[in-house]
Amino acid sequence: MQLSIIILNYNVRHFLELCLLSVEKAISGLNAEIIVVDNNSPDDSCKMVERKFPTVNLIENKENSGFPKGNNIGVAVAKGEYICILNPDTVVAEDTFRKVLSFAQTKQDLGIVGCKLIDGVGNFLPESKRGVPTPFVAFTKITSLYKIAPKIFGKYYAQHLTENQTGKVEILVGAFMLMKRQVYLDAGGFDEDCFMYSDDIDLSYTILKSGKDNYYFADSSVIHFKGESTVKDGLYMQRFRQAMNFFYKKHFRVSALFDVFMKAGAWWFARKKRAQTVKVVEPLTYVVVSSDGGLVNNASKLLGKKVVQTLESDQKKLNSLRSGPTQFWFDVDLLDFKTIIGLMQSLAGKGISFRFVTDKTVIGSDSSMDRGEVRIL
Repeated sequence: MQLSIIILNYNVRHFLELCLLSVEKAISGLNAEIIVVDNNSPDDSCKMVERKFPTVNLIENKENSGFPKGNNIGVAVAKGEYICILNPDTVVAEDTFRKVLSFAQTKQDLGIVGCKLIDGVGNFLPESKRGVPTPFVAFTKITSLYKIAPKIFGKYYAQHLTENQTGKVEILVGAFMLMKRQVYLDAGGFDEDCFMYSDDIDLSYTILKSGKDNYYFADSSVIHFKGESTVKDGLYMQRFRQAMNFFYKKHFRVSALFDVFMKAGAWWFARKKRAQTVKVVEPLTYVVVSSDGGLVNNASKLLGKKVVQTLESDQKKLNSLRSGPTQFWFDVDLLDFKTIIGLMQSLAGKGISFRFVTDKTVIGSDSSMDRGEVRIL
């Protein structure tokens, strides 16, 4: 078997369904399998998978085993030469796996391949590519120095590459990681002692130290609704410090420099009041891209206002339908996922938001800072 996709799920049933719809289309014609590991979700995720995706290999854990162990369980039963660690709140294009696999097969000493991640409003997520977070690099991240002078302080988000440049990077994000299964096993998989925020950093760096090369692949975009979703408050700062501390203790000698940079960063973080709130602009116009008149009527009833229907997926046409803050609803029965992802990137802008419509579910996110929205028609 060529490829195994491992999706670790916890309590995001509707996002998982959308993810699986996209993945099933993306593996069409490939010798591939999908493995869903459920971490004891209280929702009906498992029943949904059994009912709607009978070919998926579903593993139902009896406890929430955490991200590292849950993925290790999935990889243990995988049959593919390559594996892809994929978050359940992602959407892939129909050609994503073909493109990434073709790229991977051209590389000697391949470690991990990541790809371009965008959030639910079409914006590039900088965590798609990163550098090793040494104490100083971590300091430039939490103080946002990388924004002020990216050429000097841009290592945390690997700013030697633009979002549209493919190339070598050090660290990749756990939302999408493709590699040979044997590389994952040789590295010991995800460290089950890892603190949150450091598991993907740890695996990337462990593989890097083994002499392999990690790559950011810019020629395929994947939606990651949640992104770096934790609100940037005091708890975030505490967890970030703990994650970095775990990483340094494992891979570097303990240094007083760490405490100096982290304390300085914490002071700056508090001074700038980094707690963030997301101001969502209520759409004035709703554009439903669908051939289903019933969907349009249901949307109008749900929203309590008239909606605009169109069958066209041309960027210029959709732009012409915008009037003030606008939300586009994309019917996945009419448009393929690659087209939708491309439209999200080309239409992205202030006051613009997007939703996927599948069956009777409307799903999307207005910010990488929240868990997203699910509406039932």
